[in-house]
Amino acid sequence: MSARVRQIRRRIGNVRHVRQITKAMYTIAATQVVRRKRALLSARPFTEAAGEILAGVAAAARREGLVHPLLKGTGRPGTAILVVNADRGLCGPYVGDVNRAAVALAREKAPAVILAGGEKARLHFRRGPWTVTHAYVHALDHPSLETAQGIAADLLALYGTEAGEAYAVYTYFRGELAQVVRTERLLPFDLPPGGARDLLIEPDLPRVVDALGRLYLAGRVLRILLEAKASEHALRRQAMKAATDNADELLEKLTLAYNKARQHRITAELADIMGGAEALREEG
Repeated sequence: MSARVRQIRRRIGNVRHVRQITKAMYTIAATQVVRRKRALLSARPFTEAAGEILAGVAAAARREGLVHPLLKGTGRPGTAILVVNADRGLCGPYVGDVNRAAVALAREKAPAVILAGGEKARLHFRRGPWTVTHAYVHALDHPSLETAQGIAADLLALYGTEAGEAYAVYTYFRGELAQVVRTERLLPFDLPPGGARDLLIEPDLPRVVDALGRLYLAGRVLRILLEAKASEHALRRQAMKAATDNADELLEKLTLAYNKARQHRITAELADIMGGAEALREEG
């Protein structure tokens, strides 16, 4: 009986230790969600405004008969897929959902090359039949414009050489309790209809389209990274909240079992004492 009491006590200690970890991770994730959400809400308007400006420039390019690969495509086979995933686990279905969506897209758009964002994407796709051309491991924890520009440059280097189009697979942040995996085409651009406007463009239209297109692509990549990171922390917060609640429930059950086992042990010891005292009286 005493062995069972010790075993339950050890389990209670282990569960309390795990609960401390999950509670701390929940607090960190909750803080990160607030920060990532603030950065994301600041980045979304830029992407929308840049898209509208580029749409107007694209309309002017069509009037001038300019055909630019960022707008019309290259006609080459193959697809480059940017997979934005996590470097760490413990974030619920986040990792698996993104990888499954990326695999489905890679099969649909074969032949495909992979740009793996996050350790979980790199580990998943290196085991498959796909070519991982770039891996961004522990580089997306704090999304920045410099990181987005580097990824955009890698996409443009593949575009027109190894791939005729480029996609991103990431988790869109609808809210703190709603995230959804999304597939979005990056290249060539899917622009909103551009209004017919008279534009004064300098130095020349091809250079403006190229420079504005690169800036627009970097802005979209930055928004995608921020969407994914905010979603990751939101899902990790939910997972750690559920784990902490489960630990609390398990602690309650273990404490009840511990008290019962201890009471049984005390009762057994008292019975032994009473039995021994009764035996001594009978002998006397």
